[in-house]
Amino acid sequence: GKRKRLNTSVLYDSDESEDSDILVRKVFAKRHCIMDEDECSEEQQPDKTCPTENDSTNKKQKVFAKLKELARQRATRRSCSSENCEDSNDEAEIEEEQLCHLPLTPTEGSETDSDSMKDFIVEEEEDDDDNREHLKSENRTQQKELNTSNSELLAYYVPHLSRCDHYIHFKRIVKAFLINAIDDTFLSSLYDGTRQKKYAQDMLLSFHYLDDRFIQPRLENLISRSRWKERYKERVDCYPDVRIILKNPKSVSCQACELHRYCKFNVLLSGKLYNSRTLEADDFMSDDKQVLKVGVVCANRTRVYHNLKHFKYKLYVDCCSITEMDGVEDEPVKDTVERLFSQLEDSGWIQKRYNDLEDYMNDADSFQEEK
Repeated sequence: GKRKRLNTSVLYDSDESEDSDILVRKVFAKRHCIMDEDECSEEQQPDKTCPTENDSTNKKQKVFAKLKELARQRATRRSCSSENCEDSNDEAEIEEEQLCHLPLTPTEGSETDSDSMKDFIVEEEEDDDDNREHLKSENRTQQKELNTSNSELLAYYVPHLSRCDHYIHFKRIVKAFLINAIDDTFLSSLYDGTRQKKYAQDMLLSFHYLDDRFIQPRLENLISRSRWKERYKERVDCYPDVRIILKNPKSVSCQACELHRYCKFNVLLSGKLYNSRTLEADDFMSDDKQVLKVGVVCANRTRVYHNLKHFKYKLYVDCCSITEMDGVEDEPVKDTVERLFSQLEDSGWIQKRYNDLEDYMNDADSFQEEK
C-alpha cells in the first residue's frame, strides 16, 4: 500500500493516465543549508500507521527515544552540500523505512557510539572484587587508627576508665605501699593531689581501679543479696581481724540477720580501726573485740566479705613488716623501694598475693543467694 507522511520530499505523479501506476520521485531544488534539528527529528519519526503489537509498545518507545537522540547527534555533525543533498534525503527515507520495522536491539550506530561506555562498564565489573577488598582493608586501617586515638583520648581525659593489665595495677599498689611504709605521708599526699608526677598518677589510678572495679562492686553484691542488718555490717567493716569458730549449735536468733536459726558459729572480730585511703590505724580502743553468734550461711558470707573488704589493709601491713625487717640503712627511699620490690617479685611473693586477691573475688562472685 501507499504510505503518506508529513513534510516529505517525495511527490506523486499527478497524471491520471492508465500507465502511471509507478511512483515518481521528484526532488526539490538544491538548497545550501544545514539541516535543522526539528526537520531531522520529524524525518526520523516512525510512521504512526505502522502496525505494531500492543505488548511491545513500551520497548519500542524506549528505542524510539534512543534513535531520536542519535539522530540529533548526527544532525549536529552533518551538513548538506549542493553535491550530496539528494543522497542525504535518500538516507533519511531509508532510515524511516527501517524505523517502521523497528528492531528491539540497538543499531550499529548506537553500538559504535557506546563502545567506550561498554568497555568502561566491563572493566568496572572485572575490578569490582579488587576494589571491594581494597576498600575493606582501608576501612580496617582507619578503624584501628580511630580506636587507638580514642583510647589515648580516654586515658588522657578520663584516666579512671583507661585499660591496663590487672597485674600491673597490683604491682603499682605494692610499690606504693613500700614507699608509704618508709614515708608515711606518701598516700595522703597522693590522694590530696600534692603529687602530680606520672608515676604518682599511675599509682592513684591503680588504687581507684582496685577499689572501684575489684572490691567495692562485689561487696555491694554480697550485701544486696543478704539479710544482714546494718549494725552487723558496720561491725565487720570496722574490725580488720576475724576468726570464725565452730561451736555447739543452738536454736537462737542469728546476730547477723536476726532470723531464728540453728547457730553453730562464733564470729570473733578484733583489730584497730583504720582509714580506708591512707590506711593509718587508729589506736582508740585498739583492744576492743566482738563475739557474735551466727548461722552457717551468715558465717560463710562473713568470711568471704571480710577477706575482700580488708585485703588492701592486710597487704599494706605485710609490706610494712617487710620494710621493718630490712636491715639496710642510709639508703635513698627510691633505691630501697626498688630493691625490695625486685626481691618480692623474684621470689613470687607479689604473684602469690595477687592470686589470693583473685580467689577472694571468685568466692564473692560464686557465693549463692541466700534462700
